[in-house]
Amino acid sequence: MSTAPWSDQIDSPSLIVYPKIVRANIEEMVRMAGSAERLRPHIKTHKTAEGIQLMQQAGIDKFKCATIAEAELLGMQGARDVLLAHQPVGLKAKRLLELKREFPSTTFSTIVDNAASAIALGNYVQEQQEQLHLFIDLNVGMNRTGIHPGDEAFELIQLIVGHPALVFCGLHAYDGQHRHPNPLEREKACDAGFASVLALRKKLVEHGIPEPIIVAGGSPTFSIHAKHPDRECSPGTNIFWDHGYHLICSEQSFTPAVHILTRIISKPAPGRICLDLGHKAVAAENELAKRIHFPDHPDWVAVGQSEEHLVIETPNADAYSVGDVFLGIPYHVCPTIALHESLTAIEDDRITGAWKVVARKRAISI
Repeated sequence: MSTAPWSDQIDSPSLIVYPKIVRANIEEMVRMAGSAERLRPHIKTHKTAEGIQLMQQAGIDKFKCATIAEAELLGMQGARDVLLAHQPVGLKAKRLLELKREFPSTTFSTIVDNAASAIALGNYVQEQQEQLHLFIDLNVGMNRTGIHPGDEAFELIQLIVGHPALVFCGLHAYDGQHRHPNPLEREKACDAGFASVLALRKKLVEHGIPEPIIVAGGSPTFSIHAKHPDRECSPGTNIFWDHGYHLICSEQSFTPAVHILTRIISKPAPGRICLDLGHKAVAAENELAKRIHFPDHPDWVAVGQSEEHLVIETPNADAYSVGDVFLGIPYHVCPTIALHESLTAIEDDRITGAWKVVARKRAISI
């Protein structure tokens, strides 16, 4: 049970963020990469101006994002270089050009994985008398998006290089499928999957194309790609961390910087308590046992969850009262953040402000 002096000033369920831990996590990201220049963090986890600002203070000026709203937030914060790692379809090409015009000091780029999309983007951008920076999205085994890094990818790059409105920037390779809890096994699989990316880069240079930037990996493979100075690393969750990656990535020295504050709202039956922590407050895509972790209560077993309720079975139910406050760590912090409008910042055991989750929206102004 939380005895923090500030807990009675916060409604539940709510997110708590500890900026001191966030800063320490960012410092560890820089240390692992060797320099801030090698980092292109993904902001999908935190979606906040404060998170961006703390990374900028650490010397990070390149970022990755998944939505136009996240890209706009980065532009609003004066980010130097922003990669929209989501192939633009529908209205997104128009919105991306609007961002370029609204924030001319920020270099915006995006990804493509097929010739039809590249031609459509190039022609649209040319009609608008603009240019667009492109990375090739490579499929290195996750089979979610991307083109295999072979001959077809080489031909796609040649098409982009030859288009007057497109600027080829580099290769984007996300390998989030590598989640083996054994770091050596994960590294072996990651390196094997990445060999084709290195072969493609070699072929490009041999054909007179300037050596491309490689934007590689995410949180689970960050410790692997960080060892190789020939690529930019894109950790995302690391700024906040969560219990899921704590279990998978034991070799990474990050600390959970976000907790969920929740209260007992009922004791419906012997041996049971009910928290105000439903699907709408914590990511629910994992099995019931892997949604929230209460480190001080190993005897708690989640037995049911609905939109606003989480039912816990515990032999110590009699020790608790309705209204008691608890702090838990989400298993998957990224979608959990998107469920909340803000996080309450705690420093030196006091409330210091609120971090608004600005980019949880699909659109801010563009």
